[in-house]
Amino acid sequence: MRLRSKLPEGGISIFSRMSALAAKHNAINLGQGFPDFDCDPVLRSRISHHLNNQKNQYCPMAGLFELREALSKKINKLYDHYVDPQTEITITAGATQAIFTAITALVHEGDEVIIIEPAYDCYKPTIELVKAKCIPYGLSGPDYKIDWDELDSLVSSKTSMIIINTPHNPIGKTFAKTDMKALEAIINQRDIVVLSDEVYEHLIYDDIQHQSVLKYPNIYNQSISVFSFGKTFHATGWKIGYAVGSPKLMAEFRKVHQWNVYSANSFVQYGINDYLKDESKYLGLPTFFQEKRDYLNKLLDKSKLKPVKSEGTYFQLFDYSEISDEDDITFSLHLTSKYRVASIPLSPFKSKKTNDKMIRLCFAKKDKTLEQAAELLNKI
Repeated sequence: MRLRSKLPEGGISIFSRMSALAAKHNAINLGQGFPDFDCDPVLRSRISHHLNNQKNQYCPMAGLFELREALSKKINKLYDHYVDPQTEITITAGATQAIFTAITALVHEGDEVIIIEPAYDCYKPTIELVKAKCIPYGLSGPDYKIDWDELDSLVSSKTSMIIINTPHNPIGKTFAKTDMKALEAIINQRDIVVLSDEVYEHLIYDDIQHQSVLKYPNIYNQSISVFSFGKTFHATGWKIGYAVGSPKLMAEFRKVHQWNVYSANSFVQYGINDYLKDESKYLGLPTFFQEKRDYLNKLLDKSKLKPVKSEGTYFQLFDYSEISDEDDITFSLHLTSKYRVASIPLSPFKSKKTNDKMIRLCFAKKDKTLEQAAELLNKI
């Protein structure tokens, strides 16, 4: 049999590679982005309730309507924007599935898609699968600011989509109002869809306000936004999220969604719908995670690792240039095998390999875990 790979350059992800190495060396895993603490027992109780009460069959293709109604109310309260739960919200099997579906539905062979690098690693392979061309716009540290005139220069007649991510994984930066206005100007009078990855919408610190495309009608009309219950409620293994978009775009999104997964799991949708009635469960997250960010930085204050302060997500970049001249992958491998702390290097998130001497650490961990990791890192 002659096998032709659709992703010939694809291989094991940096997350799988570093997690496997962490397990091999019994290292503390601050690499892959998942909490080592459990989700709220109240949420587990509501999901168990529905699991034990026969909520085991298909939900509607677009998701449980009551959950979509709850999300519509949440969006209206947070962003002063009413979205129709019937035509503008779809529950998905995680944010990655939503991103895959949006790109598959809206990008065609020969199109160009602009991504902002470092970029989350699922964007580029999906663009390549639909035979489109990925156009990277590279950010430079330590500020990682977007020059929107420079990004605009990358737009061509073939540009069909721009993918943004705020708060940004892996660098932990957030968009400001000026960024959104610049984006709005770029897509004005152009047939460009904005795919907005907003899975960390509630994990923003220092009183910074999340700049969702849902706040900007002129962007929203040309956008699909993606959110994650798993990231929000410390349950990444449930793989459940949702997409929000204007009716015309959402109709196209659902055409692919129905043949992809059809619908997300039922009893978790029922449980989350119950849980969302208490808004403190997500509005209290900035305080919770900011304390963890600050605690990790305090623990490492006297180390040779220098933080690039995280504005959002549950990741923190650290500059290791005072420790080593090694490239970030080599340094991360040595950090795991020799010092028994796993991190994620920055270069796998880029098309052009630069040596920023940056690693990403996840602070969504128990205090004890952070303390144990810091004790090891402070010895370097």
